[in-house]
Amino acid sequence: ALSMSAALLVGQTLAAAIVALMYAGGQYLEGFAEKRARRDMTALLARVPRTAVRHHDHALEEVPLEQVAPGDRLLVRQGDVVPVDGTVAAGVAVLDQSALTGESLPVQHQAGEAVMSGSTNVGDAFDLTASAPADESTYAGIVRLVEAAQHSRAPMARMADRYAILFLAVTVALAGGAWGLTGDPIRAVAVLVVATPCPLILAVPVAIVAGLSRAAKLGILIKGGKAIEALAAVRALVLDKTGTLTRGEARIVATQVAEGLTEDEVLRVAASLDQASKHIIGQTLVAAARARGLKLAVPSEVVETAGEGLIGRVDGHSVAVGGFHFVAGKVGMAGLRQLSRDRQPGAIGVAVAIDGEAAGVIILADALRTGTEQLLHALRALGIERIVLATGDRRDVARFVSMGLSIDSVRSELTPDQKILVVLAERKNGPVMMIGDGVNDAPALAAADLGVAMGAKGAAASAEAADVVLLVDELDRILPAVRIARRSRFIAWE
Repeated sequence: ALSMSAALLVGQTLAAAIVALMYAGGQYLEGFAEKRARRDMTALLARVPRTAVRHHDHALEEVPLEQVAPGDRLLVRQGDVVPVDGTVAAGVAVLDQSALTGESLPVQHQAGEAVMSGSTNVGDAFDLTASAPADESTYAGIVRLVEAAQHSRAPMARMADRYAILFLAVTVALAGGAWGLTGDPIRAVAVLVVATPCPLILAVPVAIVAGLSRAAKLGILIKGGKAIEALAAVRALVLDKTGTLTRGEARIVATQVAEGLTEDEVLRVAASLDQASKHIIGQTLVAAARARGLKLAVPSEVVETAGEGLIGRVDGHSVAVGGFHFVAGKVGMAGLRQLSRDRQPGAIGVAVAIDGEAAGVIILADALRTGTEQLLHALRALGIERIVLATGDRRDVARFVSMGLSIDSVRSELTPDQKILVVLAERKNGPVMMIGDGVNDAPALAAADLGVAMGAKGAAASAEAADVVLLVDELDRILPAVRIARRSRFIAWE
């Protein structure tokens, strides 16, 4: 602004125009990159239900969410997000709470048990008695935490901004000296125009935008120049567990079978019967069997007990598949106890009985991503000095998952606001990067110096709150992201 004004005052309009063009070009490049990043993001409130289905006068009516009051009886359909906090009034609620608590496997709630808004119904429809209005429910509270964290986060100082004032002072002194020595104001203007910080207003944005574009080709969405500079400077890492350190979905990790049977045969029989069920665990078994190329039979005479298991006939045999207590009621507990040994924390077991005899137990768990330890070592080689696991999952599950990994600290059973405190506590070790994917991670992502969201399967809230979004479900993409950020910063320094 000083060089443009001085050039205009002495009639050097071309010089003023060139400076203006450089400045506007740099601003446009950065603005273009940030707008493109924002356009690819979903809104924070996209996942929030707008309406609820309410029982009224022996009929169902769809009402705006703000009209729901404590005591109202609501119908939560399969696939719906629970709109408000409440208790299960009728039926069995099978909920995916991973976005809220980090619990990767579906949780079953019986009538009278409390459920949280923001959970997803992955089972059959059930009735819910509202215990709080929408604006006082769990999900709304997390949204408010995100907004508060974004407003309270210390602004990142741009590399160019840190030196611009010093540069200006030196330039003005040189221009004044040139004018004083020659007595010609044109000399002072010449110094101002020549010294116009082209690297600060044009070359730095070009380097930053090049880095953003290169990262985008690898499925890494970096939201602007501030984010890429912060990514290059991080020294501490806070990791979520479910969906980040792990895959965030149930997978078969072991199968224990009775003598005379094979793992594939037990899985084939169980998956054949589970074709008749919409339960998420049953569908997981069906998908696993098909992935192994097993030929599934058509079940018959199927009777399902909601949330517990099902019985039927497969290839002429009587088969029972479900929870331990359900199957034990058909074959007794003794045989199942023998098969259900050495189950890891956080895993669930699906019992299988054939013709009244215990046939096997299929163990499902949220498996650790492959190559995780190598990834952590590579991050340390890039200058990450401290790595912390912060999860809402149970202590024993967190300890088991982190066993053998080079993690400095494990924090478990955390609420969203407690995750913010973990991030703030790590700032003493340098700029903090937080990686997460769930709604419960969004406040911590917003509070961190740099938030990274797993955008492929993660919640819209975390993607919106984060500064960097990994558009593919691969945690190791953070390595090229850091390398690109550091290379871009190095070029900007040059």
